[in-house]
Amino acid sequence: MADYYADSSALVKRHVFESGSGWFQILTDPGTGHAIITARLSMAEVYSALNRRRREATLPAADYARIVTDFDALCVTQYTLVELTAPIVERARRLVEQHPLRAYDAVHLASALAVNESLMTAGLLALTFVSADQRLLQAAQMEGLATDNPNAHL
Repeated sequence: MADYYADSSALVKRHVFESGSGWFQILTDPGTGHAIITARLSMAEVYSALNRRRREATLPAADYARIVTDFDALCVTQYTLVELTAPIVERARRLVEQHPLRAYDAVHLASALAVNESLMTAGLLALTFVSADQRLLQAAQMEGLATDNPNAHL
């Protein structure tokens, strides 16, 4: 059992088949006992990614409705959601000043760093930051996080 912070690029892989989907689906299987943590803003990002696929006709409307229902249920039952707070926003500001990150990516990294610090303070193992975004992974590594890219697992 381990703790994983997953950004939206990883979370989508649980619902839409693409590179790394199989690996991420195994990682997030409840039977593994792994904790999956993400920022609440991931919900908006996943909805956006799914709607883009629907508009591009690569995701049928019926599949979209089923996937959104499944994703919403996972956000309540399996994922730990990190709320956007003033300290996370301040940390995200510092991260965009240090790394070439987009705003939401900085919020993800700031959220993961805050959770990781809480884990370490409690004497628990560090989390692993999971993303399919190489620039974000590089920034996470520079900030001292262990990382994994679902796209590296075929």
